Amino acid sequence: MSARWYVVQTQPHAEARADAHLRRQGFNTFLPTFLKHRRHARKTDMVARPLFPRYMFVQIEMGSQGWHAIRSTLGVSGLIGGDAGPTPVQDGIVESLQARQGADGHFRLPQRKFLPGAAIRVVDGLFASAMGFFESMNGNERVSVLLELLGRRVRVVLDPESVAAA
Repeated sequence: MSARWYVVQTQPHAEARADAHLRRQGFNTFLPTFLKHRRHARKTDMVARPLFPRYMFVQIEMGSQGWHAIRSTLGVSGLIGGDAGPTPVQDGIVESLQARQGADGHFRLPQRKFLPGAAIRVVDGLFASAMGFFESMNGNERVSVLLELLGRRVRVVLDPESVAAA
């Protein structure tokens, strides 16, 4: 019997912990992640976040590996399945996901795109809660917006994470 992929449901924000503990037990795992900008204490950095929050994949050979131990692994809530046990993922799905990862092991998500003139709201920073209009996105991954300030429209360049659709 060959090894198949199964879906593990993790505890909230415990995907990395579950991944580490399952690997320590000898299981082959796959935790798809993407890089996200994080702003904290006036610093911006990139952090890995799960592509599917609270879910990851584990490869199990049902004939030789005890899958019951997975349910009591730190960070794991359980395996997705029914009364008969865990349900395997359709063949080729995990391999297809693995093939789409970048060279650094992370997925690249498409950037949010606004149409020129779209209404936006600033959600972070000095101009938080200000309303304006999307103008353009420059090559440095910064957003140019027009804000109504002091009775006229003023061009402001912001981080993409600082704006949302109004």
